[in-house]
Amino acid sequence: MTQDLNMKIKTLVYSLLIIGLVGLIGYRITKNSSNGGPKDKGKEEKPITVSGYVVNLQTFDNNLALSGSIEADEQVEIRSEVSGIVTAIYFQEGSNVSKGQLLFKVNDIELRAQLAQAKTKESLSAENERRAKLLLQKEAISQEEYEVARADYKTTQAQSQLIQAQIEKTSVRAPFSGKIGLRSISPGTYVTPSLLVAKLVNSGQLKITFSIPEKYASQVKKNATISFKVSGSDQSYSAKVYAIEPEVEIATRTLQVRALASNKDGKLFPGTFADVELPLDIIKDAVVIPTEAIIPVQNGKKVFIANKGMAKEVLVETATRTDASILILSGLKAGDTVLTSGVMSLKDESPIVVKIK
Repeated sequence: MTQDLNMKIKTLVYSLLIIGLVGLIGYRITKNSSNGGPKDKGKEEKPITVSGYVVNLQTFDNNLALSGSIEADEQVEIRSEVSGIVTAIYFQEGSNVSKGQLLFKVNDIELRAQLAQAKTKESLSAENERRAKLLLQKEAISQEEYEVARADYKTTQAQSQLIQAQIEKTSVRAPFSGKIGLRSISPGTYVTPSLLVAKLVNSGQLKITFSIPEKYASQVKKNATISFKVSGSDQSYSAKVYAIEPEVEIATRTLQVRALASNKDGKLFPGTFADVELPLDIIKDAVVIPTEAIIPVQNGKKVFIANKGMAKEVLVETATRTDASILILSGLKAGDTVLTSGVMSLKDESPIVVKIK
């Protein structure tokens, strides 16, 4: 009888557990139904208010913004070709010098002594050559003996010319007109060809060097006018393209271009950076949208457009970009409404309310 009682108790307990479990499941189902199931979630998502821009075709002045560097038209490091003691300096630091102007002088006393000795030998060999020529005319010596005397004269003559050339190298002159920089020598300094004395720069004209992507290479022409600005100034300067590299750089896939700018007022300095604006072909019926609409993605760029009250994701191909707009090559057409605000929080098919700018 005790065993029957235990069995009844166990059966009652199991029954109560099963009833409780079924009740809990029923409650959860009822709760979910009242809150809306997963299928109803999208229908009840609150629309996002965004700004929109209606695409219209327009003429686009295709200007390419680039970074460049400013270089002197001509610049050189002034060094001595010979070693020796500096006897005199004939330029002021930071001053303008003319082409051919004497900059400094290296001691040439030993070279002049060697030149005097060489000149004496040259005179003697010249006299011997003259006598040998007279003897040859009288057939007193052979042609071979005369040639030896003539060769000796030519050798001493060349030796004198060599020493004279070395003496000329002791006078260091400006190779072109320009402004000379700070000097690193003083009178009495022992200079060698490895010692930098000063830098000479011709900054009356400046070279603007920049590189453009290869896809624009065919649009750059010689004598084209570019504009540029430098850091710390709002003034715009102009330059004319005078040289284009004949090949695209393989590593960077860019083409190097160089333009020449006037710098008569001396406001521009070699070695500074330039913000270059290069005019390209003017595009008619172009699709141009605000830059804030563009979203970078792994395989390119995308935008969102309005489509029947929903956001639609569209991949686009872009080209030239300005401060406020960007040229679209493909992906959009006239009449599309491009979303320009809140785009980072949008998903494809998100409900939206568009306010046209």
